[in-house]
Formats: sequence, C-alpha cells, structure tokens
Amino acid sequence: MPDGKVFTPNPSTNDVCSLEPSTLDLRAELGDAHDMFKRNPIIYTPGKFDLPDDCDGTFSQHLLYELEKVHARVRRYTSPDEHPFAPESILPKPILGNLEYPQTLRINNINVNSMIEDTYRTSILPEICEEGDDQNYGSSATCDVACLQALSKRIHYGKFIAEAKCQESESKYRELARKEDKDGIWKLLSNLAVEKVLLKRVENKARSYGLDITVNGPKEVYKVNPVKIAEIYSDFIIPLTKEVEVDYILQRYIGNNSTN
Repeated sequence: MPDGKVFTPNPSTNDVCSLEPSTLDLRAELGDAHDMFKRNPIIYTPGKFDLPDDCDGTFSQHLLYELEKVHARVRRYTSPDEHPFAPESILPKPILGNLEYPQTLRINNINVNSMIEDTYRTSILPEICEEGDDQNYGSSATCDVACLQALSKRIHYGKFIAEAKCQESESKYRELARKEDKDGIWKLLSNLAVEKVLLKRVENKARSYGLDITVNGPKEVYKVNPVKIAEIYSDFIIPLTKEVEVDYILQRYIGNNSTN
C-alpha cells in the first residue's frame, strides 16, 4: 500500500481517504517531469523503431512492458494495489515467495489500465507537453512509465475506497448492485463537497511544487499551469477512479459478469 501502509480487513472511509491526495499525488510526474520534453509523437506510433520481433506495440509501450517484466519477477503485481499494463500472459512468475496481505478487498478482476493508457496519451499528454519532437525519446518514455504507474495506482485505489463505502452503507449498495444500477451507485458514492476540497488541495500543491526557481527566488511562472493539473484530476482521474469504484461494487455483490 502507499507509504508502506496496509489496511486492516475493515478500513473506514476516513482510513482510505486519508492518503489523498498527498501520498497518491501525481504532481511530480505530471508537472515536474514530462513537461521538460516535447510530446514526441513518434514514440506512440507503432513501427517507428527497431523493436524485438515479439513486440508489435510502440516504443513507449515496449519500455513499459519490459520494466513490468522485471517488476513482476520481484512480485510487484502480487500486491492488491498494483496492476500491470502488460498482458499477464507475458509476465514472468515472481522469483520471491508470496507475501500475506490482509484480505481487505473481495475477489475481483478489475484492471482499467487500457483506459488509463488511452486517456493519458490522448488527453493528458497534450495538456502537459509542448507539441513537437526534441528526440528525447528514451527520457520521454521513462517519464511515461512513471506517470502511467502513478495514475494506475491512484485510480485503482478506488477499490479500497469502494470497499470502505460498502462497509458503511452495506444495504444501499447491495440493493443498487442487485439492480445493476450503475448510475445509482455512481450518485451514491459521489461526494461533490469532498471532491471540491480535493481539487483545491491539488491545485495548491501544484502551485507550491510547480514553480520555476531562479537564483532570485521563485517567480509566478509554472512548469504546468496548476489549474490544468486540477482539471486533469477533475476530468480524468476522479471519473476513472469512480469507474473502478462502481465496477468493484457490482463485482462485490453480483460477481464478475456485471462489468464490461
């Protein structure tokens, strides 16, 4: 879990939300890293690099998958808060023994990384990177890995939030899940007041960490507009997190056949 925290099998909503947004923050990846390079669209286009024969994806995706193979060997993806982008069929088995994790979550098969990857490349990158090609392909792809893995952890954390909410309002969520009422579940789990506070905190943190520092001290010039960072949360991260929450609640009560 983030910051080395592992919840008990019965976390409260306050427990799981207490880590937001500080320990699951994306400002470093989104605001301080990728903005140093241009968008470099060639690394997201298949067939532009001499990749191994078994790789038919993009340069950026190739680096991500190869790193995930290494991470899989040291059991990263046996943790309930980690989800690979690479197909599980190409990931090697861990060379380390299993760890015992508290049974906080119900069994589920939720992995929205394909949606995260698409959203990142089509909607987020244009907001944080200047258009163009500066040939920093390796550095850009390395930043992609950091951004995508941070996004994945933050968004899939919705499972833990959903579990806590279910334990606090068991009968309401069970009834909505029985009806497969996705809109009703979405409405029940949404808390606009909390989201408003979260977005303001994200913007304030982006203002604190995103300033360009000179020898004369910080100026009001930001690497990425703090409002843009908050908008990325509002338009993409929060909705995707809610998608995970809704899917988890449906699977929790009526099984894996309830989701797309």
